[in-house]
Amino acid sequence: VLFVCIGNVCRSPMGERLLAPRLVPGRAEVASAGVGALVGHGMDADAAAMLETLGGSAADFRARRLTSQMALDADLVLTATKDIRERVLALAPATLRRTFTAVEFAKLMELVSASDPAGLVQAAAAHRAEVSGQDLDIVDPYQRSHALHRLAATHMAEAVDVIAHRLTEFGLATPTPEGQE
Repeated sequence: VLFVCIGNVCRSPMGERLLAPRLVPGRAEVASAGVGALVGHGMDADAAAMLETLGGSAADFRARRLTSQMALDADLVLTATKDIRERVLALAPATLRRTFTAVEFAKLMELVSASDPAGLVQAAAAHRAEVSGQDLDIVDPYQRSHALHRLAATHMAEAVDVIAHRLTEFGLATPTPEGQE
């Protein structure tokens, strides 16, 4: 799973760091990148603080720029907004059927069924139109208010919760983050 935002210092690392502790080691991996990354920077301080309130850690995080190979190597690409999804697709058109906004994919998880993870992504792609008229973006909080950081964190956490719950069906994730009951 690859999360993508603009700077790779707020939304995408939040998705990565919220999902990573829920994945079964050796069964699934998660990473993040930015289409305009602040390469080498740590997480934005406000985003990191929100992540920690949600039980995640920003320790040792460093932003990196999205490459076409990263997108092509991912089984699932989750972006912060529809605009960023389009930027990923411009860079790696072959990822169309496995690139969604995080909110879009979470909404689709409530509508589709599948017998394996690849089938889940395929089913989501086939039903994409069913959520297309909805708000599928997570607001960009970078250098903005605490309230917007909280809103972005809440929306990302909600999407990650739904996605992780579905991944438990395939033994790829645990129902709750490691160390939390």
